[in-house]
Amino acid sequence: MTGLHQVVVAALTGFFSGLVLSVPVGPVNLTILNEGARRGFRWAALIGLGASCMEALYCGVAFTGLSAFFGGRFVRAVMEVFSFVFLLYLGVRFLLARSVATPTHLLPAESHLEERIEARLEQRLHPHSAFMIGFTRTLANAGVLLGWIILAANFMSRGWVGPSAAVRLACVAGVVLGTSLWFVTLSWAVSLGHKKLSAQALLRMERASGAVLVLAALAQGGYIAWQLARHGM
Repeated sequence: MTGLHQVVVAALTGFFSGLVLSVPVGPVNLTILNEGARRGFRWAALIGLGASCMEALYCGVAFTGLSAFFGGRFVRAVMEVFSFVFLLYLGVRFLLARSVATPTHLLPAESHLEERIEARLEQRLHPHSAFMIGFTRTLANAGVLLGWIILAANFMSRGWVGPSAAVRLACVAGVVLGTSLWFVTLSWAVSLGHKKLSAQALLRMERASGAVLVLAALAQGGYIAWQLARHGM
């Protein structure tokens, strides 16, 4: 692929992955829902902007040093299988969501790890601005970093994101645009009043994102099966 083509593919990969993964209800979405109706669009949008910036940092950290990690075929194969399981797990979990009363976590709910981390961070940082609230809520979500490590590994093993700094930066920029688009749209809808965006509508969007993730997992599984058949395994 040419340099420009690599940049465009990486940016689109980051944009759509960031958009799809932002829709399921989590701490940031619930904060926007609560604060947007009470304090208006600007406050809610700044919460989303802070969350997008932290999401970009996690994505950038995930790409750091991964290019040298994919020198062998075995490592690439393992990451492709692992990403298939991860996407399928997330997709099924979002599809089976029954309400938006509680946030969807990537880590097991019984561990309450994210809640403990968030409580510690808020005690130390005392976030008062809208931006820092969104930033801290995402920083405390350990599953976000884990998710981006898995996805970044998959993107690089598939060749969607190349090893060059410019291409990886394009992917991170795409993530910022995708997450910001969702958070700003949600902030605008909620600022008009809860009646404009019902809990049922949000739940349907979460299930739709789950369906997209399941389809992505099935495509990944089909690719793995094709590779096995191609090499006579």
